[in-house]
Amino acid sequence: MSAGFDPVGVILAKKEGRDLSREQIREVVAGFTDGRVAPEQMSALLMAIVFRGMSRRETADWTTAMIDSGVRMDFSDLVRDGRPLRTADKHSTGGVGDKITLPLTPLVASYGVAVPQLSGRGLGHTGGTLDKLESIPGWRADLTAAEMRRSLTEVGAVVCAATADLAPADRKLYALRDVTGTVASIPLIASSIMSKKIAEGTASLVLDVKVGSGAFMKEISEARELAETMVALGGDAGVDTTALLTDMSTPLGRSAGNAVEVAESLEVLGGGGPGDVVELTLALAREMLDAAGRPDVDPADNLRNGRAMDSWRAMIAAQGGDPDAPLPTPLHTHEIRADADGYLTGLDALAVGQAAWLLGAGRSRPGDRVSATAGVVWHAVVGDRVRRGRPLLTLHTDDESTIERAAAAAVGAVELGADPGSAGRSRILERVRSTTGPSRR
Repeated sequence: MSAGFDPVGVILAKKEGRDLSREQIREVVAGFTDGRVAPEQMSALLMAIVFRGMSRRETADWTTAMIDSGVRMDFSDLVRDGRPLRTADKHSTGGVGDKITLPLTPLVASYGVAVPQLSGRGLGHTGGTLDKLESIPGWRADLTAAEMRRSLTEVGAVVCAATADLAPADRKLYALRDVTGTVASIPLIASSIMSKKIAEGTASLVLDVKVGSGAFMKEISEARELAETMVALGGDAGVDTTALLTDMSTPLGRSAGNAVEVAESLEVLGGGGPGDVVELTLALAREMLDAAGRPDVDPADNLRNGRAMDSWRAMIAAQGGDPDAPLPTPLHTHEIRADADGYLTGLDALAVGQAAWLLGAGRSRPGDRVSATAGVVWHAVVGDRVRRGRPLLTLHTDDESTIERAAAAAVGAVELGADPGSAGRSRILERVRSTTGPSRR
């Protein structure tokens, strides 16, 4: 932080609705990261940003400042069999039953594209990819940079935790936003996601922006604005970026949890699985393959012929996992049965996610342990006919004391009606390729 820099002046400028300069943003982010800007000062600035917003230029500068707080990875020199490897990645804004990374990563890798998937852990009702994969015996999330590069070169895919030196400003800022009520800001959300993804070093990125009760963005207008902002940030940084807006009003697939979602992902990799999981996996795979220079292939082929499964097995083994080991099973299960004949007209994603969390599949605070076996499996999707007394959902847990509260949440997720309603809708709502119109604030 340069001599004479005044954090209070930055706070007042944003409080009064003025745009911050590139230098002010660089100084305040760097100063907070190294401890020279106090948490209470950054808290005040974050609250001013929530209320006053940031221009597209400010958001881009804020993102760059967070990237510059740490290292930027570079995979542009990856080579296999004498040929350069193109890189592509995917990021989801989080949802219930969102296991797409698990089948998608090896599927795209099976076409010779390198997929450096830096993933996170779950918090609250949304699951974490790393938590799911850690239900596989031996699999480990923490890899060195050298191990990542080796997996990408030899296997083509890696799913692992981000290193501590990748956008450290974001890690520190997010912790502060979480306890100061300043999470709900599109510029701050967009810069948080994109700083990590740009620093990760991928050449192309596909964003899965969730919309609905089980997503952070409840309204499609908000999700569209977030998608447009992130696509613009990616483009400004030289990363080929596309976004799909996808429906998260009902949970994805047939399960939410950890081991149960791995099992469902294996069904998809084996050529089966729930239709909505397959649909979204293939849609995202097509976007990633197109961006990586492979628009000529149909990713459905490698789900059918077993090559995606071969890629999965190699990916798991490269990170110490045993792809042949049985997944852990719960000590206790509890069925929730239909109380009437009819059709399933609603299955609320948020309520299902809360039930899975209460069973032990999620965490309340970063660092909490999660249960590999905990989760929810549903036996019908919206539009299905149900019969009184037949199972609708099964709860999985190792802790029997969690069942009562989880069952209450799960029962509240279910809506029955006399007709099937809007069954069979596509999960994919919109595609965002580039921002349109004036910069949003």
